[in-house]
Amino acid sequence: MNRAPTFAKVSTVIYWSRTYEIRKNNMLEIRQFNPEDKKTVIDLWQQCNLVVPWNDPEKDIQRKLDAGAELFLVGEFEEKLVASVMGGYDGHRGWIYYLAVAPRFRHRGFAQAMMSEMESQLKNLGCPKINLLVRNTNTDVIEFYQSLGYAMDQSVSLGKRLIPDD
Repeated sequence: MNRAPTFAKVSTVIYWSRTYEIRKNNMLEIRQFNPEDKKTVIDLWQQCNLVVPWNDPEKDIQRKLDAGAELFLVGEFEEKLVASVMGGYDGHRGWIYYLAVAPRFRHRGFAQAMMSEMESQLKNLGCPKINLLVRNTNTDVIEFYQSLGYAMDQSVSLGKRLIPDD
């Protein structure tokens, strides 16, 4: 008797890494986030003041993993996790979230390398444009993104929370 095949839902993750030489002997290894990174990434986000009361970082990470971890990157310097960036692509626009570099590792080109890798991955997916949000009081970060070619759009960002994090 022929029986229909049964399939189990299997989550396959292909881990990869790419090394960027920012300056001589200043190597940043960029790789996909893996679940063992969670505590270190949350600590990094807290050091960088990216955690706000209305967004639970553990829930943000789990939501990203549930949607697909391919565009969730971390950067390691001398085997220490020092950077992260989370991206998304909905078929229309790409988005950047949680770009972070540990304060003592800033001004080494790590943020530029993280953005370059994310831009490359989004472009490979066919993404025509990237959007990101920066608090309007964060002028240093606005200037950083402008130095990478980002410009302020003539748009207003609106939001509506559907699922509270409390």
